[in-house]
Formats: sequence, C-alpha cells, structure tokens
Amino acid sequence: MITTSLVQAIPQGVDYIRILPELILSAFGIVIMLLDPLVDEERSQKTLGLIALAGTIAGLLSTWHMAQSPGLAFSNMVRVDSFSVFFHFLVIAIAAVVILSSFEYMAVQKIRAGEYYALILFGAVGMALMTSAVELVLIFIALEISSISTYILTGFRRNEASSSESSLKYFLLGSFATAFFLYGVAMMFGATGSTNIDIISRSLQAGPVQVLVYVAMALMFVGLGFKVAAAPFHIWTPDVYEGAPAPITGFMSTAPKAAAFAVLLRVVFAINAPGRFWLIWVAAALSMTLGNVGALVQTNIKRLLAYSSIAHAGYLLVAFAMTSPENSATGISAAMFYTAAYAAMNVGAFAVVSHFANAGERYVTLEDYEGLGRTSPLLAATLTIFLLSLIGIPMTGGFFAKFYVFSAALKANLIGLTLIGVINSAIGAYYYLRIIVMMYMRESRKEVPVARIPFGLGIALATSMVATLYLGLLPNRILQNAQQSAQDLLRQRVPNPTNAAQTQPSEAVQPY
Repeated sequence: MITTSLVQAIPQGVDYIRILPELILSAFGIVIMLLDPLVDEERSQKTLGLIALAGTIAGLLSTWHMAQSPGLAFSNMVRVDSFSVFFHFLVIAIAAVVILSSFEYMAVQKIRAGEYYALILFGAVGMALMTSAVELVLIFIALEISSISTYILTGFRRNEASSSESSLKYFLLGSFATAFFLYGVAMMFGATGSTNIDIISRSLQAGPVQVLVYVAMALMFVGLGFKVAAAPFHIWTPDVYEGAPAPITGFMSTAPKAAAFAVLLRVVFAINAPGRFWLIWVAAALSMTLGNVGALVQTNIKRLLAYSSIAHAGYLLVAFAMTSPENSATGISAAMFYTAAYAAMNVGAFAVVSHFANAGERYVTLEDYEGLGRTSPLLAATLTIFLLSLIGIPMTGGFFAKFYVFSAALKANLIGLTLIGVINSAIGAYYYLRIIVMMYMRESRKEVPVARIPFGLGIALATSMVATLYLGLLPNRILQNAQQSAQDLLRQRVPNPTNAAQTQPSEAVQPY
C-alpha cells in the first residue's frame, strides 16, 4: 500500500517540477495581490515591485531545476526539453527587465502598482506555458492567460483616452484572433482525431492529408500571426503600442511574440503540416515591406518602433519558410536566435523611451529627441546601441540575427525572399539613423527635462545592453543551444509507435 502510494507520488512530483517556473510566478503574483490593499500607496511602487522582481529571479533559477527533469508531464500535455527551457528563460528574463524599468515609471506616472506587477507575472505564466505545451487546447488556455493580462496592462494609463482606446481595440481584435486559433484547433481535431501535437504529426505522416488540415493550419496561423504582429494581421499594432504604458509596450513587443513564435515553431515544424510555405512566404514579405514603409512616415517614436516590430516579425518569419528536412534545423535555430536578440534590443529601447517620456508620456515625438546627445550623453549612447542593433550593424546581436536568418534562407534557395529582406533592411536603416541624427546632429528647439537615470532602470538598461553586445560578440553558445533545441524539436516529429509516456529522455537539458 505504502509502496504503491510512493510510486504514484514520484511521477506526480516530477510533473510539478516540469512546471516549476509557472508555479513560482503564480505564487508571487498571488502574494502581490494579497499585499496590495495592505501596503501604503506611496510605498507600494517599490515594495511590490521588488517582490515581483524576486519572483522573476526565482523563476529564472527554477528553470535550471526544470531542465534537470526533461520529458512529458500531465498526461503528455507539457514537454520539457531544451527548446522549452530556452523560451522559459527568455520570457522570464524579459519580465524581469520590464519590472526593473517600471519602478521609476510607475512613480512618475502616479499609477498604483499592485495589480500592474501581478499582471506582468501572470502574463509571463501564460507565455511560459505556451512554450512547453504540446496540447493545442492547453496552448489556447495559456494564450488566453497571456492575452487577458496584456489587455489590462495596455489600458493602465487610466487617465489617458488613448490608453483606454488601445486596450479596447487590442481586446476586440485579439478576441477575434484567438477565436480563429480555436476554430483551427477544432478543425485539426476533426481531421486527425486529436489535439496532441505528437499524435497529430503521426496522423499526418501516416496517411493522405485532408483539405480540413490545410484550413486548420491557415486558421491557427491567423491567430498566431496576430500575436506576433505579422502582416496582414498587424493593423492593431501602432495604435496599441502608442497608447500602452511604455514599459508594457516593450513587454508586449517581445515576450508574447517569443511565446507565439515558440508555438508557431512547434506547429510548423513538429507537426510538419503541409501547405505552409506560401502562406509564410507571403506573410514574411508583407510584414517586412509594410512595416518598414509605415515606419518611414512616423513622427511618434512609439509608433515608429511599432512598425519596426512588424518588420522584424517579417524577418523572423523568413526562417519559417525553410520547409525541406535538411534546412529545417537551421531555420529553427536562426528563428530562436533572432527572437533572443530582438528581445534584448527592443526591450532596452522601450526602457529608454519610458524614462525620457516623463509624466503623462509628453515627450515621445522625434523632435523631442533633438540634442539628447548633449543633454544626456549616456541615455543617447544607450539608445544608439539599441538602434544600431535594430539596423543590424556588426558587433551587435541584431547583425548576427539577420545574418543567420538570411544566410540560412540563401542555403534553402529562398533567393527572392532574401532579396526582399535585404532591401527592407536598407529601408529600415533610414528611420533608425534618423533618430540618431536627431540626437547628435540637431539642436534642441524646446526644453525637455531629462531626469537622472535611477538605479533600477540603470540595471535594466545595462542588462539589455550587455545581452545585445554579448549576442553580437560571442554568439556561439546561444546559437549552439538554439541548434540543440532545434534538433530536439525535429526529433519529436519522427513517427514513434511506442507509448510516449514510457519514452522519457534520460539526460538533463543543458541550463541556460
């Protein structure tokens, strides 16, 4: 009797270890919500923020423990491997940097902090769960957890009409997008009899593919395309990014995208579904072109970076167009490296924007940045590094990210898509350099107060800058981890007649 109980308890304990980061982030979010009414409003900004930061640090540490127990959990709904560990670390690290950059922002904007930090943690829970889920229904639930948190965070500047408008627009369009994804899941179930990614993959490889599978893939791509702001599902992006609090804009432009791209990688490469090439090819070309052309005419820096985000989603989608078996691993690893590099430079750029904007986010136009190189040399230099990385200048993470994607695309004979990407990179360089010219080569026409960089924001900027330069100077380790993750992901689509629950990997995943 006792032996039977122990045998049943051990697998259950391993299951919980495999979702340990999500459990820790949820626990800290609940603690923040409980303490919020008990803490004085003035003290809540840093007190609750420090608790949230501690939660993200604990979550990052727990990914190491999770990596020591690879395998399937909760009736084959969750898989822990190097792929999911990579994205867990990335999503939680982004949340930590955003929390650090929010300390000063919340105080300056006079926004109560409790639910703000809790929602960041809860959103990170959904995003992390998306990266390890191998059950489409669980992916949908995790997507909703992530989406509901970001819907609310977008409207957190309650005194600004633009913030409320952006929250409502994001909620309405996001609800339609998730409905498309859910319809796709239902049709995939109708075509294959399962919503488990492993079973779906085996079913598609075992027999002729039904038309319903093509429809299901298209509908799921619509839902995920909305989350990554890929054209033609990008219309919401400029308005939502402009109205949301600046740190949340940095969060939305990186963490949910990383999670959605992780899901898309599983759907595209693990399921190995047919008919995806032209869909992704067109979305990548449209995203790069519309994003860069739209950014050329923007005068608001948040809208400019929003269009930039659309363009970078297009660059990243180039890696998804590599459909042949010999190029799939290269495409996956290039996409993962690009996601990490883009997260580092973009969350850092929005951290600078959030500090410079001041109360009410009054200073967000390009004219406001005139002369910043003289009034605040450190802030201008920091932003310049992030912008150069977004362009793709050597010695930055952005350079190697584009290099890996475009070189992999050339090896896969995607010459047309590569040419479109290179031309768009040249177009993008114009509006990034335009900001640098404003900071260093123009005289300020109005007085813009620039406060001293506080300690928390300084750590956030330093972390983003170190990550950006590290990925540009020493990219090999991260790329090796991405390549190992790609191999793990592709190994899952090989038909395996044995019971998946009995074939757990025995080796621990290399922690990041």
